[in-house]
Amino acid sequence: MIYVSRLEHFNAAHKLHNPNWSLAKNKEVFGPCANVNWHGHNYELIVTVKGKPDPETGFVIDLKKLSTLIRKHIIEKVDHKNLNLDVPFMEDKLASTENLVMEFWKILEPRIAEISKARLHSLKLYETPRNYVEYFGE
Repeated sequence: MIYVSRLEHFNAAHKLHNPNWSLAKNKEVFGPCANVNWHGHNYELIVTVKGKPDPETGFVIDLKKLSTLIRKHIIEKVDHKNLNLDVPFMEDKLASTENLVMEFWKILEPRIAEISKARLHSLKLYETPRNYVEYFGE
């Protein structure tokens, strides 16, 4: 099995806020991430697919097609947006990196199958250079 990854970048704002909690509890649990005036991150998304190389191309997946797919269905929807307010697939969800990466999976998994025999293996989403989540599907 060969694993191929593509790195994409986007900038977005959000705040962590549970509407069922008081402002004090939100600040206690989420700290500065509960800032009522939002805060932003320079996110890095690594999409990894797995499969066997096509005998005619030697590719597991055409990386140009993968990049175009990621940019069209993910990056254009979240780049320079407020994840809490501007992104329909995050509506009514806490805008944590964990929830965000799970939503990305739902969007990308079926679309990758449309352009390749490769399968989505994992998503790694860096919120900061030291904090990231990695998701392998359900």
